[in-house]
Amino acid sequence: MRTIKFLLQKEFRQIFRNRAILILIMVMPVMQLIILPLAADYEVKNINLSVVDHDHSPYSQQLISKITASGYFRLQGYHTSIEEAYRSIEQDKADLALEIPYGFERNLIREGEQQLFIAVNAINGTKAGLGGAYLADIIRDYNQHIRTELTIPTRFQSLPIIEIVPNNRFNPLLNYQFFMVPGILAILLTMVGGFLSALNIVKEKEIGTIEQINVTPIKKHHFILGKLIPFWILGNVVFTLGLLVSWLVYGIFPQGNLLAMYGFIWVYLLAVLGFGLLISTYTDTQQQAMFIMFFFMMIFILMGGLFTPINSMPGWAKVIANLNPVSYLVEVMRMIILKGSGWRAVLPHLGAILGFALVLNSWAIWNYRKTN
Repeated sequence: MRTIKFLLQKEFRQIFRNRAILILIMVMPVMQLIILPLAADYEVKNINLSVVDHDHSPYSQQLISKITASGYFRLQGYHTSIEEAYRSIEQDKADLALEIPYGFERNLIREGEQQLFIAVNAINGTKAGLGGAYLADIIRDYNQHIRTELTIPTRFQSLPIIEIVPNNRFNPLLNYQFFMVPGILAILLTMVGGFLSALNIVKEKEIGTIEQINVTPIKKHHFILGKLIPFWILGNVVFTLGLLVSWLVYGIFPQGNLLAMYGFIWVYLLAVLGFGLLISTYTDTQQQAMFIMFFFMMIFILMGGLFTPINSMPGWAKVIANLNPVSYLVEVMRMIILKGSGWRAVLPHLGAILGFALVLNSWAIWNYRKTN
């Protein structure tokens, strides 16, 4: 313990001596947590719509007004032909084109049916899919309204109505920030812990102090613990700051067991710091460590369930996701913060992360060589 105490004093002095790094550790995650959830919006709005109205009837005008009043669409302009609407899509001025045919109102009243044509710019598949779905829902709702108007109920006949009353659990207002903030906090915690620990031992190699440490009687596990504990403490500070920002800026506070959350974070930090230290034992320069960590970090982020549900991934990707510690943290954060989960729900994920922590730290200790 005395040896570890001296190593911790050395590490903390090095950290606090470089105030610029300390400010980056504390300020950068907070700023990112404030800015990123405001930009990472799953809702698609301001979809540019081109309209070709051949009918110019009150019914067609009602439909166009209903579409523009929804808040999702922005009327780009009226066109006299569908070819002009196509050109607006080709020039990226419009995302969708709606063609209302001649006799739209007449056919609705006389025949009870009418077809509309919708052209969608599908370069951005997400925007195209959601935009087309929004437009189809609005038209379907308008169609139901027209049918209700045209149907004359009698004393013995009434229209059957099925009313759907949704109950949105855990996020009643469907606020996307409630879904994104816990995941972004998990990513930021991983990035801070992973990059700092990955660069730590490599920095000792570059400035030449690693040779001085190697000739001392310090054991390998003492050296690794001396590198791991300071960043473990800083990781907890960053996480606490993130929770405060989530509460003060977005009004998000954990609904579940706070001790279960911190217990999981303590073990998770051991795993991600061990992974960073493992990378640093294999590299000789900070540039090498940064590139390797960046490679893994991209996989962690994109296959961690933050942007794409893991259940929607192909089978081989699910296997990789199961070996991704970030996927466990993102899920646990959402479980505790939004669902109000406790220890019982977290234990399976905690067991997996504990396995990661033991394997990665043991590997880092075994791979660190005191002789060059």
